[in-house]
Amino acid sequence: MLQSSKTPVPFQSNRRFSVLEILQFIVLASLILYFGKTLFIPLSFSLLVGFILYPICKWMETKGINKGIAIVISILGVTLLAGAIIYLLFSQFSEFLQEWQSLSAKLTETTKQLSIFLYERFGVSIEKQTEFINNTINNSGSQAFSIIRDTAYSVSESLFFLSMIPVFSALILFHRQMLSNALYELFPPERKKTIHEILIETIHAYYNFIKGMLVVYLIVGLLNSIGLLIIGVPHPFLFGFIASILTFIPYVGIMISSLLPIAVSWITYNSIWYPLAVVAVFSIVQALEAYIIFPFAVGSRLKINTLVIIIVVIVGGIIWGAAGMILFIPFISIIKLIADRTPSLKTLSVLLGDGEKKKTTK
Repeated sequence: MLQSSKTPVPFQSNRRFSVLEILQFIVLASLILYFGKTLFIPLSFSLLVGFILYPICKWMETKGINKGIAIVISILGVTLLAGAIIYLLFSQFSEFLQEWQSLSAKLTETTKQLSIFLYERFGVSIEKQTEFINNTINNSGSQAFSIIRDTAYSVSESLFFLSMIPVFSALILFHRQMLSNALYELFPPERKKTIHEILIETIHAYYNFIKGMLVVYLIVGLLNSIGLLIIGVPHPFLFGFIASILTFIPYVGIMISSLLPIAVSWITYNSIWYPLAVVAVFSIVQALEAYIIFPFAVGSRLKINTLVIIIVVIVGGIIWGAAGMILFIPFISIIKLIADRTPSLKTLSVLLGDGEKKKTTK
């Protein structure tokens, strides 16, 4: 793989973009990304996978392995890793179901105790409590169809994304030379070197993104484990790092991974305070991961300031949901690479940067 030169070659353009033009571009891009997310989300994940696997494929090809075979081996490795994560998720749920009988009995007992407490302390009769529960169930049942419909749509959409990502990734890797040549043709010949440098540094940026994510998982796993250890939950490091790995699946992963330590703590100590403490630990660590650990660990490696990282995560969640919170970080790093080499986007480059000035040699 070719190395980029030390001194970046800027785009030769003296035109300055007005604030109105920038806002129009942002609105237009947001609309395209929002309404085209069914295509752009799996395509973006595939591009991410392609950038990550490119050095591996290139290395295998230099060792004499056929290009197609190298791509298949790389894609298969990533697929096995994703399958292992999914298996871990379902095994967590299966172990939780094994504890359901004891958990159900404990829940029934706690419900009775709560009912007696409400009657003795506040004078709420058993009949009124039963009536309130029945009304709540009836009101929830009227919305059950819409909830099931939304869930089915989300599951089918996720399955479509998962099935298309390996296909898109393999095609991107196989036709990478053709796609690079097509990109070069969009710009004048004198800018080909700059475009090539941006492509190389984009691959490095994605690699740094993955390294940052590994740091995030390590820190989150340690914080989860320490919190569970302080509470006294059995096997704290096992539960802590399982929860850390499953945070790759935003929101759903942390909820599923917390079920087993909640059930184990409840059964072990026969008290509602221990499950609540587990929820508190995971909630605090999740908030730290979203607003401090993730922006710091990933943003520092991509040379983007923490404020921009937080804003991009929120905007990504608004436009693409959980997928946008993951994908928009690498996107903004690519935008910064382009802005660093475009004089007309100097203000944007400074705004996205981490404030560190590069050393220049005379």
